[in-house]
Amino acid sequence: MKCGFQTKTVETIGLLSKKKRVAALKKAGYNLFSLDSADVYIDLLTDSGTCAQFDTQRAAAELYDCRYAGSKSFTRMKKTVRDIFGFEYLLPCHQGRGAENIFNRAMIKPGRFVVGNYHFDTTRAHIEDKGGIAKDFPVRELFETQSTYPFKGNIDLEKLSFHFDQFAESTAYVLLTVTCNSGGGQPVSMENIRAAAALAHKHGIPLFLDAARIFENAYFIKKREKGYAKKSVRTITRAMASLCDGMLMSAKKNGLVHMGGFIALRNKDLYDRLLPFLILHEGFATYGGMASRDMEMLAVGLTEWSKEETVGYYIEEHVAYLGKLLKDRGVPVLEPFGGHAIYINVKEFLPDIPQEQLPGQALACALYAEGGIRTCEIGTSLAGRDPATNKNRYPRLELVRLAIPRLALSKDHLLYVANVIEAVFKKRASITGLMFDTESPILRHFLSTFKPIQ
Repeated sequence: MKCGFQTKTVETIGLLSKKKRVAALKKAGYNLFSLDSADVYIDLLTDSGTCAQFDTQRAAAELYDCRYAGSKSFTRMKKTVRDIFGFEYLLPCHQGRGAENIFNRAMIKPGRFVVGNYHFDTTRAHIEDKGGIAKDFPVRELFETQSTYPFKGNIDLEKLSFHFDQFAESTAYVLLTVTCNSGGGQPVSMENIRAAAALAHKHGIPLFLDAARIFENAYFIKKREKGYAKKSVRTITRAMASLCDGMLMSAKKNGLVHMGGFIALRNKDLYDRLLPFLILHEGFATYGGMASRDMEMLAVGLTEWSKEETVGYYIEEHVAYLGKLLKDRGVPVLEPFGGHAIYINVKEFLPDIPQEQLPGQALACALYAEGGIRTCEIGTSLAGRDPATNKNRYPRLELVRLAIPRLALSKDHLLYVANVIEAVFKKRASITGLMFDTESPILRHFLSTFKPIQ
């Protein structure tokens, strides 16, 4: 069935004059997180909690049961998670960050490793906050920006095996991020998940999914991996989950809610270890950090977004559509296009600005000044400092992410975005680097301020 959507609610947005945009940027300390949303015309900062919602979700919200313990809303959410993913035990959290906090409090002791394909910023921060060591083992194709390799999100199995040979006893767990956000929204293949799980379990190490965008990953498996073309997104999702010991999910992405998340597990002993931390930091076992209305909407959101016609429409008609517009204009973007965002390759866009001058942040600011578009730097600023040396991490990929809110924009919005980026690309030689004015010690890209290098 061909999928389409009808708009029921409209929000008016306005474009400030360029003079006012430049003033707002300066007032925000050249940090786009500090801009007021009213100052932003097209907001591509994140796909987290920015989605439109289905009418069935809004209707379900009216069924909420807000009783403190034993809520029917929790029961419905738990059943949906079990039906889709196959996990029996559920810990609801206010968002993915809450899930990472309580999970790592139970799982990590100082000096222990967490290995994965490519940890995202908050994931790495929570691991390091608990004294753990986050190790990334991406495949080499991830850094070949024009390669058409279909599963650039894969973990490098040779490096993983070598790590286990040396450090199996000091490894807490393996975490596969599906899709891989830091690496351009790239998917992980079923073959790779299966092999990584076998390696981990051979050494007695559990494997978990960071499953914020799991349905998009499943869609790519269906389209790109041999043997899955006739299988549904739901079937593929269940198969992915069956290989793992559990999953952490920021439901603000593929759950289509504005706030919420969870940890889903198969092992009751691990659930019992985590439960006291949930109650201490989030809330009681049957609501955690979630309002009952959000639990109701999440149950429906997971059901709606696990359909091929909905998630496929978003990937092909929004994300890939913008990617093709930019590629046709000569803008250097990562390929294949990701599942939730298009990523500009900053090293090719601004080849003369060295990483210590924060070219990704500089480009993001230039896009806002030009057309009121808010994007997110996934580069040197976000990478932070190495906790052992306190030196800047310089990632191999310096990116600006254009995260597309699910079903919230039209193609006209995306065409406008492409035109603005093309205009900036044509005058890119005029962009100058940035330096820190004030530097936040934790997750510095959220709170730091910057200033242009004269």
